[in-house]
Amino acid sequence: MRSMTAFRRETAAGDGREITVEIKSVNSRYLDWSIRLPRTLGALEERIKATLTAAGVARGKVDVTVTLSAPAAGDGTPPLELDMDCARRYAEAAAALSRALPGVDNDLTVSRLLALPGVMVPVKEEAVSSAEAEEAAWALVAPVLTRAAEGFLADRSREGRRLQADLTAKLTGIRAMARTLADRSESNIRTFRDRFEERLRGIMRTAGVTVDESLLLTECALYADRVAVDEELVRLASHFDTLEGLFAAEGPVGRKIDFLLQETNREVNTIGSKCADADMARTVAEIKSELEKIREQIQNIE
Repeated sequence: MRSMTAFRRETAAGDGREITVEIKSVNSRYLDWSIRLPRTLGALEERIKATLTAAGVARGKVDVTVTLSAPAAGDGTPPLELDMDCARRYAEAAAALSRALPGVDNDLTVSRLLALPGVMVPVKEEAVSSAEAEEAAWALVAPVLTRAAEGFLADRSREGRRLQADLTAKLTGIRAMARTLADRSESNIRTFRDRFEERLRGIMRTAGVTVDESLLLTECALYADRVAVDEELVRLASHFDTLEGLFAAEGPVGRKIDFLLQETNREVNTIGSKCADADMARTVAEIKSELEKIREQIQNIE
C-alpha cells in the first residue's frame, strides 16, 4: 500500500550544468501528469512519464519539474570568441570615416574595438542532430530522475505503511463490534420469537380462534428470519477479510478498497434496517462511522 502524497527533489551537476528534478503528488482519482521542462528539454516529456510509470507511479496528480542551469560554483558567464569579420568591418568603417572627414583622427583602439557590439560573441556549439541533442539531454536528466523517483516512491511507501497501520486498527475495532452484533442478534431472535408467539396466542384467544400450532410455528419462523442478520454478518466477515488482504497488498489498491467499502456499507445498512434493538442500532451507527473514517483515509491511497 502506498500513499498518493509525496515530495522529492534531487540535484546533480554534469557537463558544466546543474540539473534539478522535483517530483510531488497529491490525491487524484486517476493518474494526472503535469510536466514542466525548459524549452530545450521539451522532447523528454514522454520519456519522463514512461520512466515514472515503469517505476510504479500509477495514480495521483503528479507534478514533475526539471530545471537546467549553470553550476552554482561557476560565475554563469558563457565562453566568448572573437568575430574577426565584425571587427574588420568596424575598423574599415572607422578608417573610412577618418579619411572622409579631414581633421577627425581615427582613435579606434583594440580595447575600444573589443567593446563594440558583435565583436565578442558566445562560442558556437558544435552542430548536432535533434536526436543526438535529445540523447545528450536525457543522459544528463535520467540519473537524477531515477534517484528522485526512488526517493519519491519510498516516501509514498513510508506514508502508506502508516495509513495501513491506522486502517488495520480501525478494521479490528469494526470486527469486534460486528461480533457483538452477532451475539446480540442471536439472543434477540429468541426473545423476539417468544414475544411474537405470546402475542399471537393472545390475539387468537381474544378472537376465539383455535390455535393452529403448525401455522403458529411457521409465522414465528418467518418473523425470526426477517429480523435475523446471520447472512449479512457472514458476508460482512468476508468483506473484512478481503479488506485486510488489500491493506497489506503491494501496488495500487485504492479503487478496489473504495468499491469494497461500498459493498460493506450496504451490508451494514441492511443489518441496521433489521435491528429492533437499541443497542444493536447504536453499534451499527458506530460501525458506519468507522467505515466512513476508513473511506476518507483511502482517498489518500494509490
